[in-house]
Amino acid sequence: MRILYVGDTACLPEDLSDYIGDMGDEWKVEFAADGNAAIFAVANSPVDVILTGPTLPDLPPSTLLGQVRTLRPETIRIALLENSDGNAAPPIKLIGVAHRFLPLPLSSETVLESIHSLEELRDLLDSPRLRRVIGRVEHLPSPPHLYFALTRALEEDDGNSTDIAKIVAGDPAIAAKVLQLCNSAYFSNGRANTDLRAAVTRLGLATLRDLVLASEVFSIKTGSNVDRAALQHRSLIASRLAARILPHSSAELGATAALLADIGLLLPGVRDEREPMTDENDDRPGHTEAGAYLLGLWGLPMPIVEAVAFHRQPQRSSLRSFWVPGAVHVAGALAGNEKVDESYLQSLGVLHQLDSWKSMADNLVDRVADAA
Repeated sequence: MRILYVGDTACLPEDLSDYIGDMGDEWKVEFAADGNAAIFAVANSPVDVILTGPTLPDLPPSTLLGQVRTLRPETIRIALLENSDGNAAPPIKLIGVAHRFLPLPLSSETVLESIHSLEELRDLLDSPRLRRVIGRVEHLPSPPHLYFALTRALEEDDGNSTDIAKIVAGDPAIAAKVLQLCNSAYFSNGRANTDLRAAVTRLGLATLRDLVLASEVFSIKTGSNVDRAALQHRSLIASRLAARILPHSSAELGATAALLADIGLLLPGVRDEREPMTDENDDRPGHTEAGAYLLGLWGLPMPIVEAVAFHRQPQRSSLRSFWVPGAVHVAGALAGNEKVDESYLQSLGVLHQLDSWKSMADNLVDRVADAA
């Protein structure tokens, strides 16, 4: 396992090299002082893991990781973030190129747990069985083009509500669906809205992007016989709940991940993991891993893919703090009237918050029911 760290080594735990040395002779840590030196090293020899400090002397970390993604797409990419208040949000450009974000200060155990967790996820998404099953789907859903167009627009410094509204208006069917959802009990504050620009201003760009994503995803035609209306209803409630559970800096990631958590149910040939297994010889993939595989193919950020893959078994994530996978697990379970894994919450020290999260969920469900 070749691990390359880029940046000021003062960010690293002092015992990291010794800790990794105990893993065996095949594990080693190398260092690069800046981004260009790292690109040269990666271009000349494969790197299993690259960690980048929060700042580099010559390149933004997002630029470096984007170059590494192009040169060595198989390399695990980890970004270290300054996190003085505990709620620092990864820059949007970094979210698109990093697999995992680790807050400083960090321990050697945290680094290795993240590497092992991402290896497991990579193995899941590269499963021959999963590829074989998904490969039998005649028309694999195309990436949601408007969602990605909006994501690119939001990455531009000069993007504004008028520009965003024009992008959505370019697809009248999606625009109509967005306005319908905007005026629904999930997002409405009681005032009717028929103007896309006003919708952008009222809802905010991130929420509008999730509405576009919902409009595109739940219109997918794949031959699955799932109740799409019920799935969308449950997913929208889970999305709103996850956004409320998480701090503001992570709310957008959580909302999107919860919205997509059960997207695998739209694919034929998968097993609905909400139902008990009745045949031990059933080799169909579960809908969570199938959904994560699809999102991985689409190129969504890894925190979203990971949350979708593990949201029904959150203990499989090695994160030792309550973040997106945990919030999506709680939100999905409460929105679907399923049991929350209390032992998992207890291990993270957040079980005492479950009652307040249940109240949030009940309020959302009641609000939607009253407006129906």
